[in-house]
Amino acid sequence: MVNKVTTATVIGLDAYEVCVETDVQNGLPSFSVVGLPDMAVNEARDRVRSAIKNSGFSFPSRKIVINLAPADLKKAGTSFDLPIAMGILVEEGVLEIDKLEGYAFLGELSLNGDLRGVRGVLPLVLGLKEIGIKNVIVPSDNAKEAALIDEINVYGAECLGDVVNHFIETPLKQLKIDVNAYLSEIDENFEYDFKDVKGQQKAKRAMEIAAAGGHNLLMVGSPGSGKTLMAKCFASILPPLELSEALELTKIYSISGLLPKDRPLMTKRPFRAVHHTASANGIIGGGSTPMPGEITLAHRGVLFLDEMVEFPRNVLEVLRQPLEDGEIVISRAKHSIKYPAKFMLLGAMNPCPCGFKGDREKQCTCSDFMINRYLAKLSGPLLDRIDLQIDVPRLTAKELLNVDSNSEKSSDIRKRVINARKIQAERYKNENILTNSELNAELVKKYCIIDEASKEIFKLAIVKYQLSGRRYDRILKLARTIADLDNSENIQQNHLMQALQYRVFDKSSLEN
Repeated sequence: MVNKVTTATVIGLDAYEVCVETDVQNGLPSFSVVGLPDMAVNEARDRVRSAIKNSGFSFPSRKIVINLAPADLKKAGTSFDLPIAMGILVEEGVLEIDKLEGYAFLGELSLNGDLRGVRGVLPLVLGLKEIGIKNVIVPSDNAKEAALIDEINVYGAECLGDVVNHFIETPLKQLKIDVNAYLSEIDENFEYDFKDVKGQQKAKRAMEIAAAGGHNLLMVGSPGSGKTLMAKCFASILPPLELSEALELTKIYSISGLLPKDRPLMTKRPFRAVHHTASANGIIGGGSTPMPGEITLAHRGVLFLDEMVEFPRNVLEVLRQPLEDGEIVISRAKHSIKYPAKFMLLGAMNPCPCGFKGDREKQCTCSDFMINRYLAKLSGPLLDRIDLQIDVPRLTAKELLNVDSNSEKSSDIRKRVINARKIQAERYKNENILTNSELNAELVKKYCIIDEASKEIFKLAIVKYQLSGRRYDRILKLARTIADLDNSENIQQNHLMQALQYRVFDKSSLEN
């Protein structure tokens, strides 16, 4: 008689129910797994056989057929070991199938029967909850992560024997997690703090605006002007994650196998610093089984590209669509996968190959041809998607000596950023967005209204700087963020003027 055990598989960030059908028949001893399994699932045969025997149970010396239904859905990973073992034990009479009703199983088995943690438990348990599963048994290493989901009973097990005993004599202990307790633990200890950055008040203000509204930022300046240091300090002023953001980010890191064992929930915004040797697939994601790339790992956080023009142009160009849409679709011959990619792009670069064009102290040694070739990797459409573009000049002797230092602490800047984010969260509570940078064209018209005097100023700027439609919208969104930092309900002229000063830099200004 065929028995059925419930589990799930994950494709992208979405989970799909999988029914593990087990049939043990008379015949020559064999063990086959069908239903579009990958290599890791096929290898489960040897792990399951050894785990069952070494756990003290008998293994059938007959023909075993495991079907993973639906058969047209690709199955990948090692989380099918436990449900396969449970199906075989039911066939051996160790367990009654009726007792497994309402349960789902996830976990990898070692040869001695211990349960090892697997990737993607959070989205898997969330998917099982949505199909009506009430109980799920997972490895102890994944139990806290699984317990983040409400309204489903989560049990963590150390080995196969513990799972079997749960249905016979010794039930496993149910685990509950207080998600809000994790989020309330705000870590104020950052390695880098803006109080240690000398001068560069304009750049600091630009970073505050970027953090408050989720905007993209590009810093251009001579070597040693503090661009990289300020980028590292940027993480210290980012606001804490909302619950919805934390859960979405945890799903991404769980699937990627990057979730810390001692922290089942991502509580800090990611800061991904990418080296310029990274490939396009490394940035956007990919592989035969597409996995998240750096832009997805930076979701709701920061993607930092130091020495931005050293990246190959094709790598920079793949950022254009995710910067606009906040997601990336990875297409393959048989399927396509969509990953979220709402990240802040933070770039730093020199103005020319030698780094000293426009410097007040050192003479630039680059020819016009060298400068043009150097800047050619930054296309106009890419620059159009960067809201704040600022010059970071060399520090003066007075600033270097820190004579009149009055640098503001990151914690003080962060308070203003958090307040601005709260204003945006309240304003957009019915719009399914969280920050000003996510406003589409329709919402810009609704929430970024300016008076007639401001429109006249804007009209002059459009003509002078030849602003595109995209840049027009981005300036308005930037002005909305500046107004939020000032606790202003409406966008004033000074807010618009500030936004414009962060948009006048472009590639032509460097070339001239």
